[in-house]
Amino acid sequence: MSSATVALLPSRFSFACEPTMPPLIAGVLPIVHTPFTTADDIDYASFQKQIDWAYSVGADGICTGMVSETLRLTYDERQELAGRLVELNAGRGAVIVSVGAESTGQAVVYARRAEEAGATSVMAIAPISTALPDAAVQAYYEAIADAISLPIIVQDASSYVGKALSIDVYVRLLDKFGPEKILFKPEAAPIGPNLSLLRDRTGGRARVYEGSGGILLIDSFRRGIAGTMPGMEFLDGIVPLWRALQRGDDESAYRLYFPICALVALQLQAGLDGFLAIEKYVLHKRGLFATDRRREPYAWSLDEETRREVDRLMERLASAIARGQRPPEHASHSGGR
Repeated sequence: MSSATVALLPSRFSFACEPTMPPLIAGVLPIVHTPFTTADDIDYASFQKQIDWAYSVGADGICTGMVSETLRLTYDERQELAGRLVELNAGRGAVIVSVGAESTGQAVVYARRAEEAGATSVMAIAPISTALPDAAVQAYYEAIADAISLPIIVQDASSYVGKALSIDVYVRLLDKFGPEKILFKPEAAPIGPNLSLLRDRTGGRARVYEGSGGILLIDSFRRGIAGTMPGMEFLDGIVPLWRALQRGDDESAYRLYFPICALVALQLQAGLDGFLAIEKYVLHKRGLFATDRRREPYAWSLDEETRREVDRLMERLASAIARGQRPPEHASHSGGR
């Protein structure tokens, strides 16, 4: 059995050598954000604080992705970040490194660095500077898969950038490499129906993750996803939401879901920059980031009225989280009956 196979097995499986096995790629796997100093350098003290907080609220692993501002980092920064991510994770869960690039050669270099650093898996978007035919997209992913022994998560980031990936490409990759090697994060609209289409076209073999930030998490969960990859900013709400779904507690799930939905709706109005501006505002407000700085250039900044609405909704989310943490109330019983 390959190490990639073991990493994807459900948690009910147990082996004597389990402590040395790679962690499961399942559950709540937040995308880390890249904090910057006022001098625009990566702030690794804040980076570690973010990762520690993620595990303190119940994350099952960590990833880099689009909201890590990966495409705005230099080559050296991306290479260093992969190593630091594994180092600061300290074996607490899965580590998934984003390796997508504009050329196959670049993506392979990033993927090999991730494997060398000790990542659990890599995740790759397709090149976005041109509309590639299916054959070119498939060849790109095949080259990454052939270059490393790790599983690869094929990410369709067309909700942010690029064009949607073809379901036929997904199926061909899965057929060629198998479900232990090829995993999926499809984000093309409509997400829910596309998740079901991928599930059904592959006979349930596809292992799928969603990345809607929480706004489509309940619908996606019911369609059979293996995990969710939200941003960090609302993670203390996403984790109990996921756990509520796992135990079939719809009352708790929807109580947490509604304020998260409202917050993500605010982010969606400005695309990737909307997510980044609000995410970094919230992480700075939580005291996890020293600044809310983003890499320039960007097209949208948080205005005062949106900021006030974010604050109001964060209060509602905090209330919903606190309510779920309170012990259940028991009715008092008096004698004589």
